[in-house]
Amino acid sequence: MSYRTAIMGATGAVGTEFLRILEQRNFPLASLKLLASARSAGKTLTFRGEKLPVEELTEQSFKGIELVLASAGGSLSKKFNPLAVAAGCVVVDNTSAYRMDPEVPLVVPEVNPEDIKKHKGIIANPNCSTIIMNVPVWPLHKANPIRRLVVSTYQAVSGAGAKAMAELEQQARDWSAGKTPVKSILPHQCLFNVFSHNSKVADNGYNEEENKMVNETRKIFHCPEILVSATCVRVAVLRAHTEAINIEFTHPMTEQQVRDVLAKAPGIKIVDDRANNRFPMPLDASDQDDVLVGRIRQDISQPDGRGIDLFVSGDQIRKGAALNAVQIAEML
Repeated sequence: MSYRTAIMGATGAVGTEFLRILEQRNFPLASLKLLASARSAGKTLTFRGEKLPVEELTEQSFKGIELVLASAGGSLSKKFNPLAVAAGCVVVDNTSAYRMDPEVPLVVPEVNPEDIKKHKGIIANPNCSTIIMNVPVWPLHKANPIRRLVVSTYQAVSGAGAKAMAELEQQARDWSAGKTPVKSILPHQCLFNVFSHNSKVADNGYNEEENKMVNETRKIFHCPEILVSATCVRVAVLRAHTEAINIEFTHPMTEQQVRDVLAKAPGIKIVDDRANNRFPMPLDASDQDDVLVGRIRQDISQPDGRGIDLFVSGDQIRKGAALNAVQIAEML
């Protein structure tokens, strides 16, 4: 079978990645409609060697469509996803609009694919940092229940969209030309800088990104008791998020046991070369489907052997967004 498919937010960073992945994975398409804002209507994007027109997203856009891959922002998802469902579509939504809705499955295919069949028209794609953490953490949790996760992220500007990526590139050009780098998309200069993730800080002192990692992990794992603490940081990297993860297991677990579990787990590539000091890096993770995992070591602050440290890197636009959504669609 093949499917009449629409991409909502087709001209954004994730939207254009949808096109690449659908082509690379030979997704069974009967037709493909590209939807975006009125200002993008009339543009063309290349898919399978053909120029496809971009149409304005309207309330009538979903007639005859079966599958929608949505990445146009939370407010637009809230407005248009119900219309798409009413028109007979299944929506895989890449925004935060429905992630914590108890009626909407939140899915990482390597973790909880069985939740897909529970959908009522909408399936939510998790936050990019959550996905990149959960892919390697889940198989370890199955082998030895995790009591506590402490994660620090090093997040690329790709997480803030195509305009943020362009801003970092322009800042580099300006600096090399002796000009003062200008910021407009991100709240601080990103070039040569590191700053707390550019999302609103909640009453608990954690920003939105950090709270997403906590709450989404509990929902995806069906484990409300798991303890998670996150510190999310934006770094001057174009693409691919990196994370330092400290794990406290219920029972002691050795480095080798962790390696053995991860070596058999889907969606993971171990990069752990101590002799040459080579471990996961965003340059290596960019454009890759797998999450790179390394720096696998015993946590020396936990002498009872229940602690393990990991360092991981994954392509935020790919596995952290578009690929995860397409994998859900393939399972549908």
